[in-house]
This record gives sequence, structure tokens and C-alpha cells, in this order.
Amino acid sequence: MVRLSETCAGFAVAIIMATSPAQARAASGEAGLGEAATGAAETVTSEPASQGSSEPLGAPAQASEPGDTAASGGGGGDGAALAEQLANPISNLISVPFQANYDCCYGPAEGDRFTLNIQPVIPISVGQDWNLITRTILPVISASETVRGAGGDTGLGDTVQSFFLSPKKAVDGVTWGVGPVILWPTGSSAFGTKKFGAGPTAVVLRQKAGVTIGMLANHVWSFAGKDSGSDVSATFLQPFVTKTLPDSTSFALNTETTYDWKRKAWTVPVNFTVSHVVHVNKQALSLGVGTRYYVERPAGGPRWGVRFIATFLFPK
Repeated sequence: MVRLSETCAGFAVAIIMATSPAQARAASGEAGLGEAATGAAETVTSEPASQGSSEPLGAPAQASEPGDTAASGGGGGDGAALAEQLANPISNLISVPFQANYDCCYGPAEGDRFTLNIQPVIPISVGQDWNLITRTILPVISASETVRGAGGDTGLGDTVQSFFLSPKKAVDGVTWGVGPVILWPTGSSAFGTKKFGAGPTAVVLRQKAGVTIGMLANHVWSFAGKDSGSDVSATFLQPFVTKTLPDSTSFALNTETTYDWKRKAWTVPVNFTVSHVVHVNKQALSLGVGTRYYVERPAGGPRWGVRFIATFLFPK
């Protein structure tokens, strides 16, 4: 728990430093699917769709008007409108989430793991009717020993990048997006699969009266890479529901479910997150905290965890 306190304190300092205008502009010039669970193969499909989500792996957020564009810039600097857009994983809102996850009780030694997911989301207009939304997740991981005497590790996880082609106009608050998901073998030896992977990804959601409900899913197969790496065939499912209040506070509930077809193992964390949009030196920022419990986990997997999120928002 000492290491957790030091890590969270360092993360808080990094958030404060990052709020300078120059750094915010730098972040917006960059290009959430959740986070690593118990092994490298699970990192593949984590695509948090929302503010809590994941993933996945970050929790979803969406536009201001039910019949308006699913990816509309909509709310400008209005906190509640930004919170709704953030609940939509394919909204027309540039965002750069930093999602810090602490998971406890891995393996016989009941070790822990800290994962910082860097998750830029970039919408690109494609003609008058469509948007292409890119969602990238790069995990930075520090894990204690899971077997006594084995020691801990620190390094990068594999990068997961999703592309969603989505209509600009929602119909009765319903919108959707489809496209490919790509696995890039950026992981270090302790956390990476050493494989390139790809597959389909899709999301569908509805927003009405401050409520966002939907589902994000993908599947990744490995197709190239080092022979010494782990073959990947993993499905990720993230049902989510978010309630956004007029004061820009959001309550999100989701799962970041992964099924590893190679190991025939489920990992099912249930996440509950509370977040709020604030402005710091004219920079829009969503701050959130959450907890999770693993209702299903493979042997040696984590039991519970906590999550802290700082998302820099750049409305058009």
C-alpha cells in the first residue's frame, strides 16, 4: 500500500504539471481499449469505452442533443455537454485521458500492478456525413512479484489502436461505429505478446435525457511476430451505462470483459466510476475516481482494483 500511495501521489503531481497551456496544446496536437488485466493477451483487447473505461479497454460519453450528431462538437465549453460527449466513445471531441489503474492480489504472492493507460482520442471529419474516430491505448505497467522470489517488472504493454467510421448524425439519439482494431507489439518482454494483431471492432449506443447506454466490442487475432511470442485470439465486450447530471457529474457502470480463446479463460471486472468536468486555467478537464471487482478471473488473476482518471478535453 506504500507503493500505491507513492504512485498515486506522483500521478497527481503529473496531472497538475500537465495543465500548463503549452502542454495542453501539445497534447491536443497528438494523433481510451481499457487496460491490461492478468496477462499480455488481455492487454490486447482492453478498450475502455468510457470515462471509467475503458479500454477496452476507458467510460463512454456523448453529445448534447438526443437527435443531434453522435460525433458533434456540440457543447463547446459547457461542462454538462462535455461530460455527455465524454460518455460517448465516438463523439466529435478530442480528448487525452490518463487512466491510472491499481489492481491487487495477483498470484500466490498476492502481488499488485499499477497501469497508466495513455489514451488519445482523435475524431477526423470524412466528408459531410461521416467521422473517423481513432482511439489509441498505450499502457505503462509496473508490477510487483506474483510468485515469491520472482521479483517485479516495469515496462510498456502492447498498443491497441481502434478506428471507427461513424455517421455524424444520430437517429433518435442512436449512433454506431465500425472499423478495424490493430495490435502493435510495443510491449516489453514482461508484458508484451511480441505479435502483430488485427480484427473487427464496433460500438453502438443511445443517448437521451442525460443517460448513455451502449456496447463496445472487438476481437483480435495475431497474424505475425516473433515465434517466441504468445499467439493471440481474444474477444473484448464492454456494455456500459452512464448517467450525467446537469452539474457535469457522471456516474458510470460497465464491465471490461475479455475472453482469451487460447487459454479458455474469462476476465470480468465490473467498474463503477464517478467523474466531474472542471476548468483549470481555461483548460477543460474531467477528473474521475472508481473501483472495480473481478467477478470472474483466471487462476492467479486480480481480485479488485481502483482507478483514477484525468482527461484533457479540447472541444472544437
